[in-house]
Amino acid sequence: MDFIQSHKKFDLISFGEVMLRLSPPDKEKISQGQVFEKNAGGSELNVASGAAFLGVRSAIITKLPDNKVGRFIKYKIRYGNVSDDYVVYDTSDEKRLGIYYFESGAYPRKSSVVYDRARSSMTTLKLSEINKDIYDKTRIFHVSGITLALNTDLRTTVIELIKNFKAHGTAISFDVNYRASLWSEEEARETIKTILPYIDILFVSEETSRRMMQKKGTLQEIMKSYTEEYNCKIVLTTKRGVVSPTRHNFGSIIYFDGKFYEEPPYENIEVVDRIGSGDAYVAGALFGILQYGDVKKALEFGNAMSAVKNTIYGDMPASSLEEIESIIASHKSDGNESEMNR
Repeated sequence: MDFIQSHKKFDLISFGEVMLRLSPPDKEKISQGQVFEKNAGGSELNVASGAAFLGVRSAIITKLPDNKVGRFIKYKIRYGNVSDDYVVYDTSDEKRLGIYYFESGAYPRKSSVVYDRARSSMTTLKLSEINKDIYDKTRIFHVSGITLALNTDLRTTVIELIKNFKAHGTAISFDVNYRASLWSEEEARETIKTILPYIDILFVSEETSRRMMQKKGTLQEIMKSYTEEYNCKIVLTTKRGVVSPTRHNFGSIIYFDGKFYEEPPYENIEVVDRIGSGDAYVAGALFGILQYGDVKKALEFGNAMSAVKNTIYGDMPASSLEEIESIIASHKSDGNESEMNR
């Protein structure tokens, strides 16, 4: 994959908001419970951390309030093996950390999320606050559509970052990750079309391609169209089958260099916490690309990381390379498997 540089200080730098996640325990309803468990969450941190646990040298650009809550998030970033060298701290009187509340569902009750993130410190991050030496520091720069949607000023910052990294030969990874609660389909579509010519590695779901991006044809035709219209190098689409809130099937399909890659899906995954499983897929796929330069490895690690993340509480993945390699080997095996590692 000659569009990815061979060696930099970091393999992957992501850009995005990190929020405080508050969840009632044991599948309680938010309106019912008396306590919340706190954690850190954010799409780009989940990606950077998931890749870092596999061995990728990762960092994140974000902005946190300079207070005790912000320091809790800083420690979580470090726990995820992600460098905080490029974290910006907000010392203003208006500083705040975005919050989201997650209520875990059980059939027939769906899981739900309530956001409280307006005017968070991250939404005030300006390009001038980011050290200019960063553009020559990484092999891949990753961002998602969630960050583009937070406000128009931050959107401008994201677009400039993408252009600056691209100008320095950095490969750009983008997860469309469309959220209807943050912006309209029309606004998202027009914005994303402007950055697609800069994107090398594109993650986009079939539903998002058909509805928000207004693509027509078979899934294969849609994926191929991104490479023909915008010159994206790799297009990755996940395929999730929801049996119930606690039982999922998961697989994906990748298009690269005129070929499609797919493997049998993981079936009947026991879902403990579905949040972050899409980000785990991105992390695993980017690891396969960075470590092996191999689309088949991206497929295998992406699928395995997502499948396993569904079984782990919290937003951030927590799987080692050894564990994921074992999962991949089991997934490929036709023989009997032991029920415990010991």
